Amino acid sequence: MHPPRSRINLGLSLLVVALAVVSLAVGAASLPLAAVWHGLIGGDGIAGLIVREIRLPRTILALLIGGTFGLAGAALQGLLRNPLAEPALFGAPQAAAAGASLMIAFGFAGVTSFAVPLAGIAGALISIGGLLAIAGHRTSLTVTLLAGLAFASFAGAATALILNLAPNPYIALEIAFWLLGSLEDRSSEHVVLILPFLLLSWVLLSLCASAFRALTLGEDGAASLGVDITRTRLLTVVGVALGVGASVAVTGAIGFVGLVAPHLVRRAVGSDPARIMLPAALAGAALLTGSDIVVRLVPAATEIKLGVVTALIGVPFFLSMILRERKFLEGAPA
Repeated sequence: MHPPRSRINLGLSLLVVALAVVSLAVGAASLPLAAVWHGLIGGDGIAGLIVREIRLPRTILALLIGGTFGLAGAALQGLLRNPLAEPALFGAPQAAAAGASLMIAFGFAGVTSFAVPLAGIAGALISIGGLLAIAGHRTSLTVTLLAGLAFASFAGAATALILNLAPNPYIALEIAFWLLGSLEDRSSEHVVLILPFLLLSWVLLSLCASAFRALTLGEDGAASLGVDITRTRLLTVVGVALGVGASVAVTGAIGFVGLVAPHLVRRAVGSDPARIMLPAALAGAALLTGSDIVVRLVPAATEIKLGVVTALIGVPFFLSMILRERKFLEGAPA
C-alpha cells in the first residue's frame, strides 16, 4: 500500500524549498536566513548582491535542470520499460556537449547565444533517436546498454577531436573544464536562455504520461488501447533532447540524475510510470540542488565540479542496480 501521491509530492516540494533556501545561504560567505530574505526582497549591500546576482540564478538552474533530468529519466524508463534507462546511458549529455562544444570552440556562437543550446539539442536528438532506431522496439536490455555505450563513446571521441582542432587553446581548456559540469558563475542570462526549451520539454513529456502507463502492457497491448506508439516515441525523443540538450549547453555534462531520481521515489509511489514522473522531477531537483550545495561546502583550492559529485553518487547506485538485475541480464537474449 503506497502513501497518497499528494502527500509524497508535498513532502518532496518542501524538501526542494528547504534545499533552495540552504543553497541561497551557503557558499564562500555564509549568510543568515534574515540576510537571505533581505537580499531576495531587494535589499542593498553585499548580501543583496550575493543572493540575487550570484546564488539565486545558480539555485534556479539547479532546480530546473535537476527536475528536467529526473523527468527525462522517468520518461525514458516508461517508454522502454527499462529500469536502467536514463539520458547519460544513451549518450545524450555527451552528444549534447559535443554539439555545444563545436559552436563555442570554433567561434560560431557565444556562450549565451541561443545557438549553443540548439546545438546541444541537436546532439542529444541524434543520440537518443539513433539509439532507439538501432536498438529497435523489442530489443533486450543488454543490446540497449551496449548501443548507448557506443553512442556515448563516439560522442566523447567527437568532443575530444573538437578540442584538439580548436583554434584557440585557451578556449579549448575552458571547454574541457566546462565539460565536467558546473553551475559556477552562471547568471540570470543562462536562466532566460534555457527556460523556453525546458518548458517545452516538460510539456511534451507530460503529454506521454498516459501512454507510458499503457505501455506497461507491452506495445501490442498499448496499441490495442488506442496509444499511438510512433507519436509517443517521437514526443519522448524530442522532449528528452530539448531538456537534456539545453541543460548541458549551460552546465556541461552531468550524469546519473535521470537514473537515480526515479528510483528514489519508485518504492513510495509504485511502478506506474505516470505516477512516477512528477515525484521524479522533484527528486531530481532536490538531488542536483543538494549536490551543488555539497560542491560549495567541500574545502578545496578550487570548487569541485558538479558532474564529479553526481557521478560519485550515481555510479555506485548504477552498479548496485546492475547487481540486482544481473540474473535478468544474463538470461536476456542478445
